Amino acid sequence: MDRRRFLQGATIASGVAMTATGLAKSPAKAPSGASGAVPRVCSTWDFGVAANQAAWKVLSGGGRALDAVEQGVRVPEADLKNHSVGRAGYPDRDGKVTLDASIMDENGNCGAVAAIEHIAHPISVARRVMERTPHVLLVGDGALQFAMEQGFPREELLTPESEQAWHEWLKTAKYKPVANSEVKSYNAGPGGTPGDASNHDTIGMLAIDAKGNLSGACTTSGMAWKLHGRVGDSPIIGAGLYVDNDVGGATSTGVGEEVIRNVGSFLVVELMRQGRSPEAACREAVERILRRKPNAKYLQVGFLAMDKKGNVGAWAIQKGFSYAVCDAQKQDALIPGKSTY
Repeated sequence: MDRRRFLQGATIASGVAMTATGLAKSPAKAPSGASGAVPRVCSTWDFGVAANQAAWKVLSGGGRALDAVEQGVRVPEADLKNHSVGRAGYPDRDGKVTLDASIMDENGNCGAVAAIEHIAHPISVARRVMERTPHVLLVGDGALQFAMEQGFPREELLTPESEQAWHEWLKTAKYKPVANSEVKSYNAGPGGTPGDASNHDTIGMLAIDAKGNLSGACTTSGMAWKLHGRVGDSPIIGAGLYVDNDVGGATSTGVGEEVIRNVGSFLVVELMRQGRSPEAACREAVERILRRKPNAKYLQVGFLAMDKKGNVGAWAIQKGFSYAVCDAQKQDALIPGKSTY
């Protein structure tokens, strides 16, 4: 292992959360169980701040990490300003909003849905798949049927704003994903990297609770103007999300095809198992993508990871990726992610 890279990769230490300015301070005391673990939650992108705060309500009360990540990502799923997650997501090229989500707990249980229509909170359906079926992944009409049988209401998800954007896209029907659309279409994030609606991303969330248990969630509306039926990495366990309670968890964002080809989140966790810090593991996963496909430098992929001690780190291909961290010390930290380019 490259010792210099390992040292350079060190990031948020156990019990220390970085502030948005990059400074580190010792956190205030937080509820902790017999394990002595300090609860913490992290998630991708600017909209992760509000999601983290919802998750923190669960964690700060001694709740389970699994409940925290589900409640956390439901916030962007319901946010009508967010065109990369949930009910306000931009549609595919046929004008249909299809959603993907996955969830994984501390025991290795997992559930997911892909290409599901008409359900506002796919993350909660994914949890039902995990807890109430012998399966991991349900897709399309079958996922919708299951959701409705579980009592989830069928809704029209194509909002007037998203429909208007789709009609504008149809005038040219050009499809060229551009990195970091969140920082333009949702908020001006760290770095202010420009983007457009042709590429949008995901919220991935990882949490550790007072018992020292880890869980993760990932949810998205996928790429705008995609082929109907396209599924990215978000609902694929090991690609968009992976949790090993002995080691840590990882999640991804960006162009899902590149993450799937490299089983990215599983790779990050395995690199942490070998001794790398979360940041160093994320960096190695990004650089593996680039070694295999040098043209990926023009796309965006970002990884976010948390280890068993609650250390958090991230790495992306391009500048502009941001991630949010929340614990007892600070509930609105937003950190510019490091990148290869």
